[in-house]
Amino acid sequence: MAELESARRVLPNDPRLFELTGYILRRRGQQEEGLRNLQRAVELDPRNLFTLQQIALSYVYLGRYGDAIAALDRALSIVPDNVETRANRALYELFWKGDSRPLHQTIDSILAQGPGAIASAADTWFACALAERDAAAVERALVALGDNVCWNEGAIILSHSFGEGLLARMTKDEARAHAAFEAARTQQEKIVQAQPDYGPALCILAMIDAALGRKEQALEEGRRAIALMPLEKDVTNGSNVIQYFAITAAWAGEKELALQQLETGLRAPTAAQVLSYGALKLLPFWDPLRGDPRFEKIVASLSPK
Repeated sequence: MAELESARRVLPNDPRLFELTGYILRRRGQQEEGLRNLQRAVELDPRNLFTLQQIALSYVYLGRYGDAIAALDRALSIVPDNVETRANRALYELFWKGDSRPLHQTIDSILAQGPGAIASAADTWFACALAERDAAAVERALVALGDNVCWNEGAIILSHSFGEGLLARMTKDEARAHAAFEAARTQQEKIVQAQPDYGPALCILAMIDAALGRKEQALEEGRRAIALMPLEKDVTNGSNVIQYFAITAAWAGEKELALQQLETGLRAPTAAQVLSYGALKLLPFWDPLRGDPRFEKIVASLSPK
């Protein structure tokens, strides 16, 4: 921040300085101030697609999906054929309103462009297919992903094998789920061994271990992940490890802990997409909590008014 301030005295209208300041403030939890800096960057560089996408992401962190969609609409006025932006716009609508139809229509229109058109939005297709419980579409999305990750939210990066495990859990194919999550664990364990003090990597390992029935190990890993990535150290990733630990607890059969963690996660400084109304309502991550009146009350409380 000191270096940026020094540069600003010489380059008062350089959009990059406001952009970088915005990212730092956002990561420190000063969301509104960070957003103002990103908006100033766009005033100085109005056709910068990446900054507009980041403004949309800032609005998502604040839970302001309508504003996020408006920012992407502005981006699409510059690059109307940008597949990733079109898909994200519709995905934000799913998270906001719990309605997968606009995203489904967008994915169909991208697929109609040709076999390779969906490549940069295959993870969004995967999310849509999961929300609609369309196993055949999930399978096709996984093929389109190739070796790429199936889910990426901040530092929570879920592998292709993890995606196969999610599909198998959804279709209640226990043998396939076990094999997929074992493969995901082998990959993730290497990442954790290389970065033993990195909370998000351990958080993902905890989810995998919960899926494999290693309850105590999963809960221990999830709690350690939170300790390694406190909010004071990194608001964005700190919020994420709290929020995804709710999934670990749910998969481990600890409903009470999962609901407590879910409520804590909803109060975290940065809103995770996985805790949005649409995600809680539709995605199979949360299936172990469905039917519990406390969970259903939380979901209802998040519905757009």
